[in-house]
This record gives sequence, C-alpha cells and structure tokens, in this order.
Amino acid sequence: MKAGNHFSGDCMPETKICSVKDEEDFETAVSAAAAALTEGKAAAFPTETVYGLGACISNEKAVLNIYQIKGRPSEKPLSVLIASAADLEKIAEEIPPEASMLAEKFWPGPLTIILKKRKDISDSITAGKDTVGIRIPAHPVALEIVRRTGPLACPSANTSDSREPKSATDVLEDLNGKIDILIDGGETKLQKPSTIIDLTVSPPKILRKGGADITEIKNCIGEILE
Repeated sequence: MKAGNHFSGDCMPETKICSVKDEEDFETAVSAAAAALTEGKAAAFPTETVYGLGACISNEKAVLNIYQIKGRPSEKPLSVLIASAADLEKIAEEIPPEASMLAEKFWPGPLTIILKKRKDISDSITAGKDTVGIRIPAHPVALEIVRRTGPLACPSANTSDSREPKSATDVLEDLNGKIDILIDGGETKLQKPSTIIDLTVSPPKILRKGGADITEIKNCIGEILE
C-alpha cells in the first residue's frame, strides 16, 4: 500500500491508495477498503461503469459524509450496491416480477433498478423519497467489497457537476485528501454510468441511458417508456 499526496491544510486527511495488480494485491485492497467502510470511513473503488464512493447504508454519519465530500445537493438520492439478487429484500419493499427478470438478465452489470424502499432504509440515502435505486456491480473489486460489507450507498466518486471518474487518477484530481482510501483498479471497462429503469411506474420508465442496452431491456420485460 502506498500513500497518495494530500491537499494542503493540516485538517485534511491523507488518501491512501491500494493498487490491484495481482491476487495478493486484490486481497490487500479489498480487505483495506472493506475495513475502512465498516469503520465509517470514505472509500472509492472501481466498478465496471465509473469509480464509486461507498458508505455502509447502516451508518448514517458515513452516508451524510458522502454528500459533504461530493458537495451533493441533499435532494439528490444515492444508489445502493448489493452483492446478490437475494439482497433486494433487504432494500426494497415491493419486488415485482420484472425486477427478478432484469436481475437475472443484467446482474451483475450496469443496470440500476428503481423500487419502493423498505421503511427502515434511511431517508438520507433516498433524499426523502420512497424509492431507491439498486444494482449489483460487475467489477470484481466492487463486488467483493460489497460481499464483505453488506449493501453500500454508492454514487460516483467525484464532486457534483464534475466529470465522472473513469480512473483512479480522475478520482485523485477531484477528491485527493477528501477520502480515506482509494482502490486503483485501472480504467473502468464501460466508462459510462449504468442505465436506470424505474419499476415503480407502469409501464416501466428509463430514467437514464447507460451501460445496459435499451433493446435488450425491452426484449426482457416488454413495453417501457424512454
């Protein structure tokens, strides 16, 4: 593990960097990130879309810290990463058949599904809404971290309105000194965000086009609005 530079100012923490190059590095990086997240610290790591900034959903302080780090408006909800489709029941109150169909077809992968949230899911995550966006990441680093920590609130690892981070360098340019640990897994594969589909409306509606193909989604569940 090597330490990255930090912003000037005594109050700023030092961002640690773990590079993933082989199996040993993978275990070191994943263990370090999972430990930091469990302790309520801020960790950035690669997904197959863009780099994400994680916080355990059970830690309200850590979730609120994400908003502060990003300068994110409080009315903008955070998406949630899970490790398996079975974890949907931990997050969502109503799981329609279409959710299971899409999960089987696209997960792990770049599709975020909007569902009705469970009442015990913090309003800080959903910006006071009764819905929540959920997906399973396909990147091995992100997936293993979530397996060890449990569900994570995870927006992109950048300040609001800046470019989405496609590499560890992008994250450092924006958040160096503002986060505790960064896992460097190289450039992301897709380099664009996940597709978002809202299953709380009928017919389902595409809220954002991204890594999952719209035609394949239609072939999977039928009529959708774009």
